[in-house]
Amino acid sequence: MSFRKIVPPLIALGVLLASMPAEAAEQGVDGRALSLWWVLPFAGVLLSIALVPLISPHWWHRFYGLVMLAWALAFVVPAALTFGVEPVTDMVLHTALLEYIPFLILLFALFTVAGGVHLAGTLRGTPGTNTALLAFGTAIASLTGTTGASMLLVRPVLRANRNRKHRAHTMIFFIFLVSNIGGSLTPLGDPPLFLGFLKGVAFFWPTQHLFAPMLLIASVLLLIYHRIESRYFHREPDEIRESPEAAEPLRIQGGVNIPLLLMVVLVVLMEGIWHPGAVTFLKQEIAIEVVVGDVLMLAIAAYSIWATPALVRNANGFTWGAMIEVAKVFAAIFVTIIPAIAILQAGREGALAGLVALTSDANGRPDPTMYFWLCGLLSSFLDNAPTYLVFFNLAGGDAQALMGPLAPVLGAISAGAVFMGANSYIGNAPNFMVRAIAEEQGVKMPSFLGYVGWATLFLIPNFALLTLIFYR
Repeated sequence: MSFRKIVPPLIALGVLLASMPAEAAEQGVDGRALSLWWVLPFAGVLLSIALVPLISPHWWHRFYGLVMLAWALAFVVPAALTFGVEPVTDMVLHTALLEYIPFLILLFALFTVAGGVHLAGTLRGTPGTNTALLAFGTAIASLTGTTGASMLLVRPVLRANRNRKHRAHTMIFFIFLVSNIGGSLTPLGDPPLFLGFLKGVAFFWPTQHLFAPMLLIASVLLLIYHRIESRYFHREPDEIRESPEAAEPLRIQGGVNIPLLLMVVLVVLMEGIWHPGAVTFLKQEIAIEVVVGDVLMLAIAAYSIWATPALVRNANGFTWGAMIEVAKVFAAIFVTIIPAIAILQAGREGALAGLVALTSDANGRPDPTMYFWLCGLLSSFLDNAPTYLVFFNLAGGDAQALMGPLAPVLGAISAGAVFMGANSYIGNAPNFMVRAIAEEQGVKMPSFLGYVGWATLFLIPNFALLTLIFYR
C-alpha cells in the first residue's frame, strides 16, 4: 500500500471517530449522569479483539475495521440521541483536532522514520544478543519515547531471530520492557509523564523517583527473559544454534533517519514548553504549538520517505499495514472509553464512587498502594494517559504538593500508569503496533487473553514486589 493511500483514511478516521477521553467531561458528557451500561461498547471492543481473531482469524483480518466502526457508533449514536447531535459533534471535532490527530501524526512520524533505519550485518538471535537488544531498548526508551524505541528496534530484533522457531516470547518481553517500562524516566518516554510535565511536574522528577523501581523491575525481567530464552534456544535445531553464517560487520543503513528521530523528540519537547497562543478552526481552539508540531512531524516523515532508499525499507520488511491497524483499532478504543473515563472523572459522584473511595485510607489520607494498583490496572485496558490524569486530579492536582509531601502518591500514579500499560495489548499504543509488525513477519503472537496470561505470570508478581518496597 502506498503512502498516498494511507494518509486520507487515517485522517478521516481521526476526524470521524476519534475521541481522546481526557477531555470528555469538558465536552458535555457528564460522568455523574452515566451508568455503567455506557461502558458496554468498550467491553465489546475488548471482547472483539480478544475473541474474534481466535474464532475466525481470516474474517477478522478482512473486517476488523468495520467491527471497530460498529462499536464506535454503538457509543456515538446513543450519545447523540441522549446529549444532542451538536454537543457530540463538537466533542468529536474537539478531541479529534486537539488530541487524536496529533497522536496519530506523532505515531506516523515515529513509525516512518524508525522504519527507515536498517541494521545490516550478521546479527544472530542468541540469548546474549536478544537480552542485550532488549536492555538497550529499555535504556533509550525514556529519550526516544517508548514508541520511538519500539519502532527503531522491533525490526532488527525480528530479523536477528528470523530463522528461530521460538520467537513470540522475545516479542512479549520486548513489549514489557521497550514499549512500556523503559519509558518511565522522562516526560519524553511515555504520554502519562508528558501530561504530568504539562501539569507542572519537573522534567527530571520521574528520573529521580522512578529510576530505582524501573531498574529493579527491568533487571528482574531481563534475568527472567534470559533464562527463558536460553531454554528455548537449546530447543532450536542444531543448524540454528550452530549457524554457519559468515560474520559480517554490523552497519547502519538509512542513517539519515537517526537525526530525524531526534528531531521528532525535540518537536514533542517544544510542544510542552512553547505556548504562543491558539487559532480557531471549525469552532475549535487549537494551540499554535500543536499545529506547528504536526506540520513539522509530517515534514520530517515526508523527508524520511524521500531520503531513504526503498531497498533499505524493503530490507526491514516495512509496510503500512501495522500503522493502519493501530489507527483503526485505537480510534474505536478512544471513542468507546469516553464514558468510562467520564465516570472516573466524576469521582465520588460517579458510578465508580466505591472504587474511587479506595484511594484513601480510613483517615482520609491518600494511599500510595491503592493509587499504584488502581491507576495501573485501569491503565492496562484504558488509555494510560487520561487514566494518569484522572488519578493525578484525584490526588489533588497540585504538582508542587505532589512533588513534595505527596511524592509517594505521585510516584505510585506514575509507575502504575507507565509500568502496567504493559498488561495488555491495548495498554499503550506501541504494544499493539509491535504485535502487528511481528505478526506481519510471521511470528505467532499470543491472543489478547494469551498475552494477558503472560503479563499476569511475569509482571504482576514484580508489581507486588514494587509495592512492598516502594509503594506501601
